[in-house]
Amino acid sequence: MILVAGGTGTLGTELVPLLSARGLGVRVLTRDPSRATHLPDTVETITGDIQDEATVTAAIQGCRTVISAVHGFAGAGKQSDRQSPESIDRDANLALIQAAVAAGVEHFVLISVQGAAPDHPMSLHRTKYAAEQALVASSLQWTIIRPTAYLETWTGIIGAKIASSGQAQVFGPGHNPNNFVSARDVATIVDLAVNDQSLRGQTVDATGENLTFTEIAERMLARSGKPGKIKRVPLPMLRMMSVLARPISPMFARQAHAAVVMNTTDMTADVDATRHRFPAMRVSTLDDVLTEQQTQLRYR
Repeated sequence: MILVAGGTGTLGTELVPLLSARGLGVRVLTRDPSRATHLPDTVETITGDIQDEATVTAAIQGCRTVISAVHGFAGAGKQSDRQSPESIDRDANLALIQAAVAAGVEHFVLISVQGAAPDHPMSLHRTKYAAEQALVASSLQWTIIRPTAYLETWTGIIGAKIASSGQAQVFGPGHNPNNFVSARDVATIVDLAVNDQSLRGQTVDATGENLTFTEIAERMLARSGKPGKIKRVPLPMLRMMSVLARPISPMFARQAHAAVVMNTTDMTADVDATRHRFPAMRVSTLDDVLTEQQTQLRYR
């Protein structure tokens, strides 16, 4: 049995069907069971909070493999103090690792983030690094996957208002390149990590294209087939919101700060890293992801 914590998120939605298609027993831990309705019927769903010790203990029983795809970067509203990088990406992962050791789990796959480091300007990267260190120091066999930003997440943010208003939303100047990877590609790598013994004890980078926010916006507008324009949130405003919003909405403040970092910090990556490590794997481009999204909309 494989436990996927965070199995209904952007990555989990792509990963769980891959694991299930192999005939493997898959169990998903989710806070919202309504988000699991699209998963294969063979998947077992446990509803609960990863911060609840009893829930985690029950979910992990009988599992040989645990995959942690949880993140607390976008905690919701006033509950975001409980759903933060510190509470989820660090503390909940540490508890999950300890529970895995106690339950005799064989292999733990941690979905971290590219550039995870103790001194990174983003709290997500610092807390993921703490979880990485705890996993490596444990008695578990482990694999750490370090993806860059998900294309699916950012096309959703940038293109959210294109259909209704013809506007693509860009945070900051949008001219600083960042690396973006498809969640589908990351799911393929995680699936390989579960089934390939040679990836145990390895940290695996999952990279895609180096793109600017503006490039993503321009391509999305071009594909819409309608007149459109880019609406930018000025960098000074983002800096101000990252501070002033903390007492009211820590989640919104984190997002504003992340946009500042992504506009001012080198967050590019080796675009060939994934191809070199997995030469048989097709690495998705922005155009591939946009084509897939258009196909899904057409058949809804």
